[in-house]
Amino acid sequence: MPMSARDYTWMFTPGATFTEESGTIGVIHVRDGGELSLPTGRVVACDPFVYLGEGDIEPFTATVEPGRYRVEAAVVTLTRPDQPASDRPHHRVAAARLVIRDEPTAIWELALLPGQDPDQLGEDEFYGYGVDAGTGCFYDASADGSFPECVEDEGPLWDSFDDEDWAPGPHLVTSPSSGATLAAFTSGWGDGCYPTWIGRTSAGDVTCFVTDFFVAPDPADVAEGAEAAG
Repeated sequence: MPMSARDYTWMFTPGATFTEESGTIGVIHVRDGGELSLPTGRVVACDPFVYLGEGDIEPFTATVEPGRYRVEAAVVTLTRPDQPASDRPHHRVAAARLVIRDEPTAIWELALLPGQDPDQLGEDEFYGYGVDAGTGCFYDASADGSFPECVEDEGPLWDSFDDEDWAPGPHLVTSPSSGATLAAFTSGWGDGCYPTWIGRTSAGDVTCFVTDFFVAPDPADVAEGAEAAG
């Protein structure tokens, strides 16, 4: 079977904790990234430093009502009990979420691009977007060519990650010329391929889009570890 969605309610619960085999402790907190404008309701997720403005990335087949929607990131603070506290906490973005409605998610489905068929996936496989610059984002399909200021290593996208106090994000980036927005964030441990999941209510309405960067373990494994320790 293809990869299944994990428990993203747990992953976006402030104060949720886990312990890695190395002894590293992770504590999750949720950081607000502001409201993203979706004038067409067609959602794009990609590495913006590589694909923004290239016209190579299509929006997901699932659409939502045009509007403004909250973006947030599940950020993990990692510490080692056997090491002294650092002046610069170790933060990683475990997942990023575009919240469409504040209602419970009943089912999850893999976000798909045109032509992708989940029935063609093998065991634990998934469709996702490639990251080559350590960054992911959400934006409306209409905004793809709306950031002419972002050229090479200049522009508001680059500037947003220059904030040394909070580099991980999420950062709401606005084009000064077009007013288009995107929400950008670092991608967990960096480059790779990451799936985006769509949450739906029991009635089938979209609740959110979540990109998982595989930083936090599966909550089921956390529970099993706790039982074993007990």
